[in-house]
Amino acid sequence: MSQTTTAAALPEGSGRQWVLPARTAFSERVLRRRLLGEELRFGLWGWLLPVLVAGIGGVLRFVRLGEPDSLVFDETYYVKDAYSFLQSGYEREWPEEADTSFNAGNPGILLETPDYVVHPPVGKWMIAFGMLLFGPSNPFGWRFTAAVVGTLSILILALVAQRLFGSVVLGGVAGLLLAVDGHHLVHSRTSLLDVFLMFWILVAFALLVLDRDWARRRLATLMAGLARERGQPTREELLYGPWLGLRPWRIAAGVALGLALGTKWSALPYIAVFGLMTVLWDMAARRTVGVRRWVAGAVVRDGLQAFVSIVPVALLTYVASWTGWFLSTDAYNRQWAAQNPDPLWDWVPAPLRSLAEYHRSAYSFHEGLSSEHPYEATAWSWLVMGRPTSFHYQSDGLTCNAADCSQAVSVVGNPLIWWAAALSLLVVLLFWAGRRDWRAGAILAGVAAGYLPWFLFPDRTMFFFYAIVFEPFLILSLVYVLGLILGRAGDPPWRRRNGILLVGGFVVLAVLVSAFFLPIWTAETIPYNQWRLRMWMPSWI
Repeated sequence: MSQTTTAAALPEGSGRQWVLPARTAFSERVLRRRLLGEELRFGLWGWLLPVLVAGIGGVLRFVRLGEPDSLVFDETYYVKDAYSFLQSGYEREWPEEADTSFNAGNPGILLETPDYVVHPPVGKWMIAFGMLLFGPSNPFGWRFTAAVVGTLSILILALVAQRLFGSVVLGGVAGLLLAVDGHHLVHSRTSLLDVFLMFWILVAFALLVLDRDWARRRLATLMAGLARERGQPTREELLYGPWLGLRPWRIAAGVALGLALGTKWSALPYIAVFGLMTVLWDMAARRTVGVRRWVAGAVVRDGLQAFVSIVPVALLTYVASWTGWFLSTDAYNRQWAAQNPDPLWDWVPAPLRSLAEYHRSAYSFHEGLSSEHPYEATAWSWLVMGRPTSFHYQSDGLTCNAADCSQAVSVVGNPLIWWAAALSLLVVLLFWAGRRDWRAGAILAGVAAGYLPWFLFPDRTMFFFYAIVFEPFLILSLVYVLGLILGRAGDPPWRRRNGILLVGGFVVLAVLVSAFFLPIWTAETIPYNQWRLRMWMPSWI
C-alpha cells in the first residue's frame, strides 16, 4: 500500500502544517475537524437555556407594554404610517388633531393626501401587523411586534453565541445580557423602526453562520469524495477546489438583508460587509483543505455566487417590499414618470422610474438632515452613552409617595454592560489581529458596519438610539472576553474556579444594575428624587 504523504493545514491561524498519509489527510472526518473544530452536541440544554433567557426577556418586554398609553417620541410617525398601510397600503397625511384623537382611543380620519416619507415600508408593515391583531388605537397592539422581535432576537443571539463560543453557558450569558439591557429593552417596548432593523441584521448574521458551517461540511464531503476515488485529489482538482452548489442559507441571508434595507437604508453597509465576510470565510476554508489558489478559487467558485445570493436577492426583496406603493395609483410620487416623460429613460417601466425619483428625493433629504435636537448625540459618544435619548418624560398629574413624581422612558443602556462591552472591543481587536480568530473578525464586522459609517456624516443629526443595530455584536464582544476569563474545562481547578466566580459575579451585578434602572426604562411612576438618582451623568438629563 502506498505511503504517499501530503501536507494538510491545521485549523485557521495556526501557521503550521500536519503531514499525514494522503488517505487520512483527506478523510471526511479529519477535514471536518480541521474546518469546523470539534462539533459539539449540546442536547436539551442547548435549546432549554436560550429559550429560558428569551422567556425572561419576553416578560420584561410584554408586562405593562401598553404604558405609557400615548405615542412616544417617533412613534407619532411610524404608528400613524402603519395605520395608513392598513387603510390604503401607503402613507397618507393626518389632520393636525391626530395626536389627541389617536391617544384617546380613536385613530382619527386620514386625509386623502398622500404623505411624503423617507423610510422604506418593512418596519411599518411589521408595526401594522400588531395593530391588525389588537386594534389600531391599542398601545399594546402598536408595540406588539416590536416586543416579539425583541424577544426573538434574544433567542437568536443566545443560539449564535452558543455556536461561536462552543458553550451553552456563554450562549445563555449572551442572551441574558441582551435581555436585561435597557437600550434593547426600551426599543423592544417602543414602535420605532430601529428594533426591526436590528432584528433582520441579526437574522442575516445567524443565517451566514449557518451557511459557513454548511459550506464547510459540504467542502469536506466533496474533498473526501475526490480522495476516495483516486487516493487523493489531483493537482488540477486542488488548483481551485470544487464548486459547492447552491447555498440555501446564504440566499436566505440575502432575503433578510433585503428586509433590513426595506426597514432603513442604514442596512446598506451590512450588505457590503457581510458579503465580503462570507467570501473571506470561504477563502479560509479552501486554504485549510489545501487548495493551492484559494483566493481565486473562493472568488470564482464562491464569490460570484455570494454576490448573486446577497446583492440581487436583497435588492429584489427590497423592491418587493414596496408592493403597496406599486399597487396604488395615488401614493406619493406614484405618477411622477407619467408627469415627467423622458425619451432617454422610457425603456424603464414607469413605476420603477417613479420609485427611483422618490429615492433620489429621500436621499437628498437624509443628506441634508442637520436640524438641531436636544437629544442629538455624535457617534463618538455612543459607546460610553454620552447623550442617551429621552423617549418620554412626564411629571404632571402623577401620583406616588412623594410630592414630586416622574414617569420616564429613557434610552440609556445598562452602564456596566455598555462600558464593559466598549472595553472588550479592544481585546477582540487584538485577538483578531494576533490570532486571526474568525469569531473576533465576525464580531468586529458586525460592529463596524453599524457604527463606523456614521462618522462619514459629522454634520448630520444623529441619536444614540441608532446604536441598537449593532448592540448584539457588542454583547458578543463582551461575551468573547468573558469566555477568556471563564477559561476551559481542562484548565487547572483554581483557574477554572476563579473564572467562574468572576464571570458569575459580573452577570449577577449586571442583573442588579438593570433592576435598579428598570423604572426609567418601563415608564414606572416613581418619586422625582429616585428618577434623579438614576441620572448618573448630567448629559443624561
